[in-house]
Amino acid sequence: MNIFYMKSLNMKSGFFWLTIFLISFTIVLAGCKVHNKASGNKSQSMINDRNAKKVNQGKEKQRKELYSLLGKLPDRHRPISVKVISKEETDEMIVEKLLLDLNGIEEVPAYFTKPKNSIGKIPVVLFNHSHFGEYEVGKNEFIRGRKEMQKPPFALALARAGYAGLCIDSWAFGERQKSTEIETFKEMLWKGQVMWGMMVYDDLRALDYLTTRDDVDTKRIATMGMSMGSTMSWWLAALDERIKVCVDLCCLTDFQTLLEEKALSLHGIYYFVPDLLNHFSTSQINALISPRPHFGLAGRLDPLTPLKGLEIINKNLKDAYQKDGAPDAWQLKIYNIGHQETPEMRQDIMMFLKKWL
Repeated sequence: MNIFYMKSLNMKSGFFWLTIFLISFTIVLAGCKVHNKASGNKSQSMINDRNAKKVNQGKEKQRKELYSLLGKLPDRHRPISVKVISKEETDEMIVEKLLLDLNGIEEVPAYFTKPKNSIGKIPVVLFNHSHFGEYEVGKNEFIRGRKEMQKPPFALALARAGYAGLCIDSWAFGERQKSTEIETFKEMLWKGQVMWGMMVYDDLRALDYLTTRDDVDTKRIATMGMSMGSTMSWWLAALDERIKVCVDLCCLTDFQTLLEEKALSLHGIYYFVPDLLNHFSTSQINALISPRPHFGLAGRLDPLTPLKGLEIINKNLKDAYQKDGAPDAWQLKIYNIGHQETPEMRQDIMMFLKKWL
């Protein structure tokens, strides 16, 4: 065997083993990268989970703080009882008139409605009635409507869309006009109670009642209302995560802007919670709803919700929802009207509920 052949053979052998080494090294390196990437993804996922947990814990702490500002309230877990006063059927829906024992102080009249031919568990809207200085209306607004709102009344509109609904009389409204709003406020204040706190309490207990019904899908609960009912809606959604969708119509008011514009007199006495501004802004309360879907509707000409304040809230909530990874779940739409509901608003509300509820 000549020397040239031997050298050639050794070179080929060397190239062969070098190639094997390089291929093996590449495979090992690639495996490390895959492992590191998987480990990195897992680590990042764990970090994200921990951060989300911290955010949720922070919000829960804020909810407890917000609830604590509502004065001396009845036991949050006291038993609830219900009497069915009447049950009527129309061509399109079933209307139950109820008498609820929510607070142990006075019984709470309510209407529960649902589509006539509904089967099984269906989504429900906890509807909160407005004020307008018409204390005799109360929950009847839900069934009969009012001139500031579109037709049909929301009970029927919701039933046609496949939703159940519940609306109670708030303190001093409807069948609970045992005393005037100002008298109720003053008496409660003497007792260490806050009228708004007692109103919120009743609605939270109404939510508890809804979760006991076998015809309600407890994973699909929304709340909505106009004016005073609007404010109640975002307070309820901020305090209770069982509410999955919030729609507020014509009362998303920035507290500080209201002060600056000297417009406190435009809101009823029920609205004012002692010490609230030392703890929360409107934006901070509403940020507790994030990342759950929330639709705010306002009138550009509505003095109860100054435009400057709406812009502040909108910016803050866009930031909050972006941070929580749900930028599409918050929406504020401003219409060229005052303190009323328009046909366009009604259409937008029903579309929002259809999308998210």
